[in-house]
Amino acid sequence: MKFYNQRPAKLSLVIALALGLSACGNEQTAQADTKKVDAKPTVADGKAFINDAEQQLADLSVEASRAEWIYSNFITEDTAALAAAVGEKYTANSVKFATESAKYAGLPFGAVDERKLNALRTSLVLPAPLDPKKNAELAQISAELNGMYGKGKYCFQDGNCMTLPELSAIMAESRDPAKLLEVWKGWREISKPMRPLFENEIKLANEGAQDLGFKDLSELWRSQYDMEPQAFSDELDRLWGQVKPLYDLLHCYVRGELNEKYGDNVVDKTGPIPAHLLGNMWAQSWGNIYNEVSPKNGDPGYDVTKLLADNAYDEKKMVKQAEGFFTSLGFEPLPETFWTRSLFTQPQDRDVVCHASAWDLDNLDDIRIKMCIQKTAEEFTVIHHELGHNFYQRAYKNQPHIFKGSANDGFHEAIGDTIALSITPKYLKQIGLLNEVPDESKDIGLLLRQALDKVAFMPFGLMIDQWRWKVFNGEIKPSEYNKAWWELRQKYQGVQAPVARSEADFDPGAKYHVPGNVPYTRYFLAHILQFQFHKALCEIAGDEGAVHRCSIYGSKEAGEKLNTMLEMGSSKPWPEALEVVTGTKDMDAKAVLDYFAPLKVWLDEQNKAQNNQCGW
Repeated sequence: MKFYNQRPAKLSLVIALALGLSACGNEQTAQADTKKVDAKPTVADGKAFINDAEQQLADLSVEASRAEWIYSNFITEDTAALAAAVGEKYTANSVKFATESAKYAGLPFGAVDERKLNALRTSLVLPAPLDPKKNAELAQISAELNGMYGKGKYCFQDGNCMTLPELSAIMAESRDPAKLLEVWKGWREISKPMRPLFENEIKLANEGAQDLGFKDLSELWRSQYDMEPQAFSDELDRLWGQVKPLYDLLHCYVRGELNEKYGDNVVDKTGPIPAHLLGNMWAQSWGNIYNEVSPKNGDPGYDVTKLLADNAYDEKKMVKQAEGFFTSLGFEPLPETFWTRSLFTQPQDRDVVCHASAWDLDNLDDIRIKMCIQKTAEEFTVIHHELGHNFYQRAYKNQPHIFKGSANDGFHEAIGDTIALSITPKYLKQIGLLNEVPDESKDIGLLLRQALDKVAFMPFGLMIDQWRWKVFNGEIKPSEYNKAWWELRQKYQGVQAPVARSEADFDPGAKYHVPGNVPYTRYFLAHILQFQFHKALCEIAGDEGAVHRCSIYGSKEAGEKLNTMLEMGSSKPWPEALEVVTGTKDMDAKAVLDYFAPLKVWLDEQNKAQNNQCGW
């Protein structure tokens, strides 16, 4: 999963230290406010508040972006302190504005101001209680949870201690069930001490959500989607219902192949798949086991990594080619500052954060990417994805600051992935990397590899917040955290823990987004939307072939529609943005089924031929 820098441009995560500073710095003000005689706020008061908040956040976002960029590219104690200080200031103001915005809820604003006010009010992922002592306590807990995860290591019996990236490499590469089990269990030791902290954190954050006028944290999180919270939950269930039959076929086939490889004692022919065998620490995507389950004729007949080398593509040329994809759609070329200020290769003289990311530093034209590019097929795709974020950022630059973001939090990731779906053999031929497009009979391997990453991810992308929302609203009690986690994993994914787990464990905490308080439903939405966008844009481009073979490269018509949607930012409800490209206001997973239609036929045939009993 690729992330990008958007915190300064979109009101998002609450930095724990900032909460603490806000609690200390505002204690006297909070106490004084309680002594004031309640005066009914007016629309004029609300408008003045919105305008002031928006301007302050706009100014702070630039300061925070620059500090964060410097820290990521020059990692020292000093740059870390500078970035943290600015981040604390930005987030403390976000806390203040969210709390104050609750005073104006229900006043008769116009549509634009109402939307801005709601964005301010729902911006906090982890809202602090108004009580300064509880505010500070929440800040301390959040910092501790993040620290536990960030410092997490597992030490083998020989004394060799490994970090998460090193352990994840073993999960991706090893095929020794015993070794995989040890690593799987070992990483989950780090999350056991998180449990009481997490329980108290939820209690405090629920109080903070109630102070903002929400029933609980679940309602706040689900209120960010231009729908009633329950209606949004129902929408997610509907979308998953569309995809589940395809997922079930993929699960059935993969389980059969793993059973053949490992035997009945390791993988039951009819039960859930043990979570440690799917090539990923959390069994969230299965692409790393492609070689174990690939079809006999799965070789597409070309290797993009080799093609890049044969055609003398260096790191900058790879980025230039990705830029060429967007200019072929009618987008303006990237500004010169992009090329002089971005980071494309890992410096030899200093440490940098190499994780691929797209940046918008001034909310206008100073857009950049930061990557330590490897000259591989995967990185070629990632570059197209990251530039998708950049072109989105630039498209909405003329929106008011609060609307400088994606239509909903699933759109930004979806746009990057939509562009990546057009990196097809047809595109590779158009840009001169391939001489001939392989016959469609070669497509099954490509589709299976895509499905192992994208279709396999969907139930995982859905279930994390399904668990969290039930924790937030009290449906899942603290005494059942782990039990409910594995019940949902089995329900949605057909995956089970490889060894018995108990309430002494806290397996949700082994996934960063839980102790880090990062909402996860956005990734499920992105996996639905990218296929819906891709299919619609292919139709606009006039491509009449199979949708999985389509590339919108060179289509000015598709580019114009796409840009119109991107320019809207978050200024309108997401269904209106969706309609611009797709012609409908409804998300629809049918495009996923259309894309993988040939694979579905093949999976049906394989499951029948091997007498696989699907389901779990």
